Amino acid sequence: MSEQNYANHRRFVPMYHYVALALIIAALLGSLVNLYKAVKSGDGVYGASLIVVSTFILGILYYYLRAFALRAQDRLIRLEENFRHYLMNGKLLDPKLTIRQIIGLRFASDGEFMQLEKRAAAENLSEDDIKKAIKNWKGDYYRV
Repeated sequence: MSEQNYANHRRFVPMYHYVALALIIAALLGSLVNLYKAVKSGDGVYGASLIVVSTFILGILYYYLRAFALRAQDRLIRLEENFRHYLMNGKLLDPKLTIRQIIGLRFASDGEFMQLEKRAAAENLSEDDIKKAIKNWKGDYYRV
């Protein structure tokens, strides 16, 4: 993987984010058309409605599989950055920091982490503002 920076740090998996989503949407549209035709003809309504329900379930699974993994990753990032901060100065992170701010701080090098953490808490910087303020980017290559 190339060196990470602000411009390329977001992670997209094309087969998941584009192909799978497009196929689920196509399946949902196709199942709704199938249900419409079944209702119109009066034949196979039960089977067609089961297909619609199944595609809705598939869409829900698609969303929550990613959401749950990201939530677990966010908790781990909070723990790691709290530990990193503790190792640097013997104290935990400022409790005013939100999880989004802490996620932004994870990319800061050790040299600028403490200063940026104080600034983020004092100025209520957004995650994106924190990332833009980082001069020495520390890549995170083990994300979900």
